[in-house]
Amino acid sequence: MEKSQIEIKRIYDPPSERDGKRILVDRLWPRGVKKEQAHLDVWLKDIAPNPDLRLWFGHDRERYGEFRIRYLDELATNPIKREMVKQLLDDAKIQPVTLLFAAKDVEFNHAVVLREMLIDLAKTQEESNDCRA
Repeated sequence: MEKSQIEIKRIYDPPSERDGKRILVDRLWPRGVKKEQAHLDVWLKDIAPNPDLRLWFGHDRERYGEFRIRYLDELATNPIKREMVKQLLDDAKIQPVTLLFAAKDVEFNHAVVLREMLIDLAKTQEESNDCRA
């Protein structure tokens, strides 16, 4: 899978045909966005960080490193989140996937962490498939 198969984008940015499957990965519905105008395929609110972690992070860049570690752990150990990660990887094998988020900071947010994890897992899967071939 190419790195570009999984992208991230603010939900406030206009949709594009290149987005492929548009998936909102925020726990809360974004302010000022009407559901019929969101152009979503799926809302995976349960893949977002748990409420306590989200509130603790508070989009504080100084906490991002620790937030990233905690969120990656949550994605790896929570069975519901693990299943959603698997589904996202499967989706990205057949079409582009765009993870949508509402945060103002486009560099330090949970969608960035989720995308990095998905890309790393996809590379690992490809490498193990190459070894079997």
